[in-house]
Amino acid sequence: MRYNIAGIIVDMNVRFPRLKRQSAAYEYNGDRETNIKIRLTDRFFNEKLAENPHLDYEMIEYIWMGSEFYNALLHFNGMLLHSSCVVYEGKAYLFSAPCGTGKSTHTQIWLKQFPEAYILNDDKPAIRIAKDGIFACGTPFSGKTAQNVNSIVPIGGICILGRDTVNHIEPIDPDDALFNILNQTVRPPQEEDMDKLLATLDTVLRNVPVYRLYCNMEPEAAIVSYNGMKDKTKEG
Repeated sequence: MRYNIAGIIVDMNVRFPRLKRQSAAYEYNGDRETNIKIRLTDRFFNEKLAENPHLDYEMIEYIWMGSEFYNALLHFNGMLLHSSCVVYEGKAYLFSAPCGTGKSTHTQIWLKQFPEAYILNDDKPAIRIAKDGIFACGTPFSGKTAQNVNSIVPIGGICILGRDTVNHIEPIDPDDALFNILNQTVRPPQEEDMDKLLATLDTVLRNVPVYRLYCNMEPEAAIVSYNGMKDKTKEG
């Protein structure tokens, strides 16, 4: 079966219910050529199961199909950002931080405060550079949840999330953001692919507003973060 994921035609041999269910919205029957072909063999499944006995075949497929896709994405002016991505008023806002910081909790607050907002991808949105801008893209690989939408949306801002008792947001320079963002993406083992990642990341950070957001889990947190990014976007 072929799928259109982040504007890329992907041929995947999906076998198990979870990925079949989450990929259904991305199915593609058009005439475009396949860009990426991903095949997980029986031997691969058995090797991964032996290495990860706490997983089953369904989870192995879900995790490593996603891994193969995001590695290939580097060759299409794209990258993964481990983040929760919410869309509001036609702009995508990505909140990135180490696991357990509260990314998904924060974007859920957005959904409550802004009824028209929706989650593009709750854990692993793709970012792609195009001639007309830089975009966040839904993918079927959304971490522990099934919250993802097959859509491509211009990015309004990237936030590095931290906890505090008082909500406040501040813009940061690309150089200051580099280490944090690099820690929230896939670092490929091949030197050539690492060069592609660094070049993509440099372009993203120099063309997309980046912020550091300190917040609690109160409703005001969504309003403070949105207003901070909205104002900067308008200035740009």
